Amino acid sequence: MLIAYIDGGARGNPGPAGYGARIEDASGQVVAELHGGLGVATNNVAEYNGLLAALRYAAERGEREVQIRADSELLVKQMRGEYRVKHAGLKPLFLEACSLVRRIGHVTFTHVPRAQNKEADRLSNLGMDEAERAAG
Repeated sequence: MLIAYIDGGARGNPGPAGYGARIEDASGQVVAELHGGLGVATNNVAEYNGLLAALRYAAERGEREVQIRADSELLVKQMRGEYRVKHAGLKPLFLEACSLVRRIGHVTFTHVPRAQNKEADRLSNLGMDEAERAAG
């Protein structure tokens, strides 16, 4: 079982964007810290990229249970099926996430306050820094 704290952001929305994911095992031990720059994108696209990074990590390792914790209420409610995905730019990301969820088997989504997501936020800021450097 893995617990993944995920985040994404953009400086400008859209603007230089990045994502982060801090992944822990069931005991709370950090097993991975993932981040990356996305070029120019929106906050929501960046959030989904954080989710995809965590789900890919879990799926590649054969994990069967993952708890996703995110401070994006939109992402959590979309992944729970409570909100529809209306934005065309999010649909392919949402569909890929759904495919990975099916592959893993048991994935839960919990909305957490920003204060409980500081490490994922730190990682997403590293990704935004990368996006800014790449843009020159």
